[in-house]
Amino acid sequence: MRFLLIAREVDRGMNSRRQRLGALGYLNLILTNAWPRRRLSRLMARFSRIRQPLVRDLSIALWRRFGDLDLTDAKKSHFDSVHDCFTRELREGARPIDPDPAVLASPCDAIVGAGGVILGNDLIQAKGLVYGLDELLCDPGLARRFAGGCYATLRLTAGMYHRFHAPHDCAVQRVAYVPGDAFNVNPPAVARIPRLFCRNERAVLHCRLHDGAPLALVPVAAILVAGIRLRFAELPPPGALTIDCAVPLAKGEEMGWFEHGSTILLFAPPGFELCPGIAPGRRVRVGERLMRRLP
Repeated sequence: MRFLLIAREVDRGMNSRRQRLGALGYLNLILTNAWPRRRLSRLMARFSRIRQPLVRDLSIALWRRFGDLDLTDAKKSHFDSVHDCFTRELREGARPIDPDPAVLASPCDAIVGAGGVILGNDLIQAKGLVYGLDELLCDPGLARRFAGGCYATLRLTAGMYHRFHAPHDCAVQRVAYVPGDAFNVNPPAVARIPRLFCRNERAVLHCRLHDGAPLALVPVAAILVAGIRLRFAELPPPGALTIDCAVPLAKGEEMGWFEHGSTILLFAPPGFELCPGIAPGRRVRVGERLMRRLP
């Protein structure tokens, strides 16, 4: 029944997009989203914490064989579990942080998706699909502050480094937790499922640069993600969806981590633009130039 419901949603207006996605993309979309996503994520969370050596070693070996897992920059070479490998730290100096004060550095290792100037409230999710910035942030007033600014969509694959860092010297003033679904966020899903980022579980990190300019990071969860974790706060605290805080962070300092691959959206106010060469499909790493202040 779940397969039929997902297929029915995908098929709405699919005639004009089926050729673009291709048969394999369409099949991937159905198969990776038709399962009980929350239940599967909880199962993965339990499995990934198994410390039995044979299970751990076989799982990591298969991951390296069939995925894009690269552990050459990892802080340690031995992991207690698959989860320990997912959330690994990097060795000192593995991700140099761009020192230019006019630059917002990439907060994560990722593949760049949509991005550019924020014109009004509607942002591009993929060709032919848009979503509302006010709905994503759950704060129309904050969304208006980014009108005319700049945004970037950063997709983490399963094998990438899963921790994310401050793009600039800033202070985190509020964290808003938004419960939601756990749709896959791979390209076939982003290209077809309407308002995907607004429907998935996410955290909205309200930040402020030293000159008072606003900055927002939105880590978005996905299927198999056991959770979004923050270094400086529990997410969410019992009985609350919003955390008011005053956490100063230096450029490049760790903010938190995913328990599997997902997406981060970064929003900057008017006066910023994407750095040259930042375009869909470009791979970036923590600390690399992502956005810059206009002269």
